[in-house]
Amino acid sequence: MPAEIENSRFATTGRSRKGEPLVWLTAAGLAVGVIMALGLFLLILVKGASSFWPKRIELFEVKRGETSEMIAGYVTQTQERKDAEGKPVEELQIFRGNKDVSGEAFIYVDVRDIVSRSAPEKLLLFERLTYGPAIGEAVAIETKDGRTEAAAADFMGKLDALISKSEEIRAKALYIERKQIGKISAEIEEIGFDLKADRITEANAAARKAELEKQFATLKAEADGLNDGMAATNIIYRIADGRERPLPSGQLLSVYTPNSTGFFGRLGEALRRAWHFLKEDPREANTEGGVFPAIFGTVVMTLVMSLFVTPFGVIAAVYLREYAKQGLMVRIVRICVNNLAGVPSIVFGVFGLAFFVYFVGAGIDDTFYSEKLPTPTFGTPGILWASLTLALLTLPVVIVATEEALSAVPRGVREAALACGASKWQTIQRIVLPASLPGILTGVILAMARGAGEVAPLMLVGVVKLAPTLPIDGIAPFIHAERKFMHLGFHIYDLGFQSPDAEAAKPFVYATALLLILVVVTLNLTAILIRNRLKKRFAVSSF
Repeated sequence: MPAEIENSRFATTGRSRKGEPLVWLTAAGLAVGVIMALGLFLLILVKGASSFWPKRIELFEVKRGETSEMIAGYVTQTQERKDAEGKPVEELQIFRGNKDVSGEAFIYVDVRDIVSRSAPEKLLLFERLTYGPAIGEAVAIETKDGRTEAAAADFMGKLDALISKSEEIRAKALYIERKQIGKISAEIEEIGFDLKADRITEANAAARKAELEKQFATLKAEADGLNDGMAATNIIYRIADGRERPLPSGQLLSVYTPNSTGFFGRLGEALRRAWHFLKEDPREANTEGGVFPAIFGTVVMTLVMSLFVTPFGVIAAVYLREYAKQGLMVRIVRICVNNLAGVPSIVFGVFGLAFFVYFVGAGIDDTFYSEKLPTPTFGTPGILWASLTLALLTLPVVIVATEEALSAVPRGVREAALACGASKWQTIQRIVLPASLPGILTGVILAMARGAGEVAPLMLVGVVKLAPTLPIDGIAPFIHAERKFMHLGFHIYDLGFQSPDAEAAKPFVYATALLLILVVVTLNLTAILIRNRLKKRFAVSSF
């Protein structure tokens, strides 16, 4: 008997030891996956955050044959190349700005050609509306009232006041052009449609159009006057080669002194750049400015997608789990649902373009907007069709998660509700669904995470490089589901592969990627908090 016990113990120990390497292998695989994910996130975090950190501007004297050239800028990267003899040579990539002067914002300099390099405190970085940043030395401010030299004691104070005033004037002019003039333009266009549909007489249409055109001309003159007033004031600056350049105050966004600013000043400047990156519109082929329209479009599209996918996914799962007769047909449907989760996203994009845009959208135009044809209203890609396409894309995730949550509710709870006289629907509505709600929200969270990061289908059903107007604004009917929109994922693709200035766009790629991760995490955390609150709320009432 003791020998049998010993043999049994040895067999059990042997099987345990035999499986231990597999356990360690799975643990190692998990560790490698976590390390890779964290490494990628840290890379994006460091690169994205560093793109806002201001760098010191240096003045380089570079040998060019028998002469020398002065270059002002900051080093963006260092690389090695081989010269004609095959020897390694260190080369600096320098951002020198002044794209309107040199044509290229970046220049490569051989370290052996650098005669001297210094960091004068008088060098300034001018952020402009067009042509990117300018680097140079301030000379004077020229206004209609006179000229203030840079050597004056109150020069920087006057420059800061000028920047603040120009920002206010620019915001006022932009409000007139986008809001007031945009509203009048929309009304004028609507009059033409009303006249075509015989909803208004020609006399009334002409009178109303004349009145609106008069208002349009008045507002246009006011906006032009504001812009002309800013153009009358110039900041004169001197670039590295000694030439003086005028900069209209309307083009100047900010001035920064990188070589005379301490750590906290640099931190403040980095936070200011990050804030403007979040709240401004893109400019200069998306290589300058901010990404607010892309943030807005991403969040709105994800929320609208969730509003569509949640009820349809829950209804489908409830029917499959609670009402459908379990058999061959239901098993085939479940297999098809699971297979849909593996279909490439671009296929959903093609389907969305063909069904939602060309079929449903065209039908809506023929029925409700016939007076606007041949110009389509809903028969063209827009944020509504993009949301519906991604809802189809993520529908299998919600169905599978909801079915799992429904199956996890104990059978005894259902039988107790039925024994108390509740109908099947009352049992599902008041007992099963509240108990399954955390699992359902888990599926919705997974759907939101996938939908927010998808890009390929959006390229066919509504996303664009630059959207001048948002899907939600102050012009009636205020919600414009037919409009095209910007998306952070497509913005990353556009910056990385379609930008005319790849070097200037590189920091924005990392910054936008970091922002997309933060947006997805924020949406997911919000959904998780809602799920946890609902879980606590229904924990007692459901069981």
